[in-house]
Amino acid sequence: MGSFSIWHWLIVLLIVVLVFGTKKLKNIGNDLGGAVKGFKDGMKEGTADPASTPAAGQVASQQAADKATIDVEAKQKS
Repeated sequence: MGSFSIWHWLIVLLIVVLVFGTKKLKNIGNDLGGAVKGFKDGMKEGTADPASTPAAGQVASQQAADKATIDVEAKQKS
């Protein structure tokens, strides 16, 4: 009555795959991996010196955002 054997875990895994399907499990894995990667990147940015220059990826994404931004003035209705 101690821990489960490898056969118990394989049966549980088989049931989970049958219930959810491989595509949904793959999507969950991708989402979880992206969240972990984002967390790690955030932790690295939090420990970096604020006076240091931005990373190359940040500069490239900022330049891409600048090209896609349209600067307009909002007019008020009277």
